[in-house]
Amino acid sequence: MTAPPSPDRDLDAARLKDLGYRQELRRSLGVLGNVSMGFAVVSPVVALYAVAMVGTVVAGPAWIWALPLVLLGQCLVVNVYSELASQWPLAGGPYQWGRRLLGPAFGWLGGWVWQFAVMFGNTTVAYLAAPWVFALTGITPTPGRLVACSVAVLLGCMLVNAYGIRVLRLFVSLGIAAEAVASVVVGIALLLFFREHGFVLFTRTMGAEGLSGGSVAMAFLAAVAVAGWAFIGFDACVSASEETKDAGRQVPRAMRWALVSVGAVVILNALAVALAHPEPAAVVAGEDLDPVTTAVVHSFGSWSDKPFVAVVLVGFLACAMASQGGAARGLYSLARDGVFPFSRHVKRVNRRKAPIGGLVASTLVSCAGLLLGLDATAIGSLIAFGTAATFLPFFLVSLAALVARLRGTWVPAGHIRQGRRGTFLNVLAVVWTGFEVVNVCWPRAILTAPGAPWYQVWAGLLGTAATLVVGVGYLLAARPHDRLRAADAARHAGAADGRGAAEPAPSRA
Repeated sequence: MTAPPSPDRDLDAARLKDLGYRQELRRSLGVLGNVSMGFAVVSPVVALYAVAMVGTVVAGPAWIWALPLVLLGQCLVVNVYSELASQWPLAGGPYQWGRRLLGPAFGWLGGWVWQFAVMFGNTTVAYLAAPWVFALTGITPTPGRLVACSVAVLLGCMLVNAYGIRVLRLFVSLGIAAEAVASVVVGIALLLFFREHGFVLFTRTMGAEGLSGGSVAMAFLAAVAVAGWAFIGFDACVSASEETKDAGRQVPRAMRWALVSVGAVVILNALAVALAHPEPAAVVAGEDLDPVTTAVVHSFGSWSDKPFVAVVLVGFLACAMASQGGAARGLYSLARDGVFPFSRHVKRVNRRKAPIGGLVASTLVSCAGLLLGLDATAIGSLIAFGTAATFLPFFLVSLAALVARLRGTWVPAGHIRQGRRGTFLNVLAVVWTGFEVVNVCWPRAILTAPGAPWYQVWAGLLGTAATLVVGVGYLLAARPHDRLRAADAARHAGAADGRGAAEPAPSRA
């Protein structure tokens, strides 16, 4: 006699069947495994080391106050996501939630925007990893070399992801270990033993507002836009819902832990790096393009240069792998319903239970985004590009949840139910994400290199506009929402006849 399947797996599979799908991906993650996915994508290394220089240039050392503000705003978003993930623990969250909240057309468009946001975020992570490769090898970077290296990073991450969730988890765990060294250990050491300045430093802008026409307020808004990059990616926990045991309970918990833990480490490191840097004015003037390494090497000595760069690079690569894995699973969620271009190919799962079709498609799109950096270095532009693309789906999901609440068509029915408090926090989430979408998309020449092409200045707005225009065009031409609506009608009819589940769910094309 064979042993019966584990109860957790039976319950998870039954819940997934109620939502209209069969288990195709390997469900092997516990809550810590899911937290690690979110932690790796939000990533304190990627979050801070990518934006520390840009934030200091636009607002001086006082830019650090943008970090707790953005963290608080993102906690509002996680609150909304937690209620939704608790009730509908599915890969491709914004797509699945939107269609259940406001209908197939809105759900499809929200899923389209979110999917490209994640893929463009991968573009930014890969591009930000490239300079660390050159710092480790000693090769002089050029715009073309940065793009080529970024493509290599994306292809390498795709190869790791193709071996399935277990191999990905191993690489992510290695990345988290690197994060612990590069962020927690180094940050605490800098803060306790190597301070060069007092905390009064964080009340000074050192003239950085000159780049914003002399306005401290505008300089701080630019810092808030840059800081937005530091706290995105927690939705990778949602992408792994169908590979997480007891997902309805564990995914919301994992999102909260991932965001709060990364937030605490990012703020700690921002304080430590600024206080240990020998010459903050040089960073403000744009003379020091890598203030984090400068602070570490100045404090620990020249021997620490290469080891520190290697550890940071591992953190970036783990982030890129986890982020790419989330993008592939989102594409899989859309393609299995037959509502994404080339769905027949994109929905394929290989023998290792990895969404190989989504991996290839997401890698191609992410590589295409690198065209922004062919003519000139594009660190600031790609940060704005990736951040703007990500905050738009945050706004759309929060808005859909609020509208459905106010209409009375959605009352949270998962493990997390907050009642009136949830509605109030949902309103604040809509206000926050709407503000940040506008703030990040606002064209700012100060985020680009001197003499950069115009499309880098407008990168955030161009990226979001292009995604929306193409998405609406496909929606009107191919009408994927009609397919979803017909599937839902058939599902309802089956439920009424006692032959199907009551939960409306899309077809499995």
